[in-house]
Amino acid sequence: MNLTRDRLRSIGWLAILLVCTALTLALTFKVNAVKSKVRLTERQIVALRQETMFLETEFETRANQQQLASLNQVEFGYQAPTAGQYLEGERQLASLGKPRAPGAPSPIRVASAVSVSEDSVLPAMVSPLTGKAMAAEVPGGTPKKPITAANLRDRLSKVDERRTARE
Repeated sequence: MNLTRDRLRSIGWLAILLVCTALTLALTFKVNAVKSKVRLTERQIVALRQETMFLETEFETRANQQQLASLNQVEFGYQAPTAGQYLEGERQLASLGKPRAPGAPSPIRVASAVSVSEDSVLPAMVSPLTGKAMAAEVPGGTPKKPITAANLRDRLSKVDERRTARE
């Protein structure tokens, strides 16, 4: 096998190119490994900062609890509830109630809305000027039929149809 100088030179350049490619590939893998370690370390730093914040908050809360407990004991004389202070049920709670005193204000009452069903008639609208029902003041003297939920729905659908026809 007779190798010429040009052929040896080509094989040499090819070998150098292969070595450089292998080194570049190895370097790329090394850089990616270092980048992933940096990301992992950054995540650990963030987790440690969050844990530190949590522990600081916990410490401040417990310090406030100690301060409140000492204030309650010294200043106000408060004590933690004992087992005898808890109620067993509604009857025991009701037994603690007292009748209203003669000068007590009346209890607050809450209004409830009546649900509108399909056949229920809504109250007639009254004109603030005349005091008459609006249906009685229709031009032409023919009163409208009473407004029900079904009539109202029909009227609204007709208005929607007209609006879409204009557009």
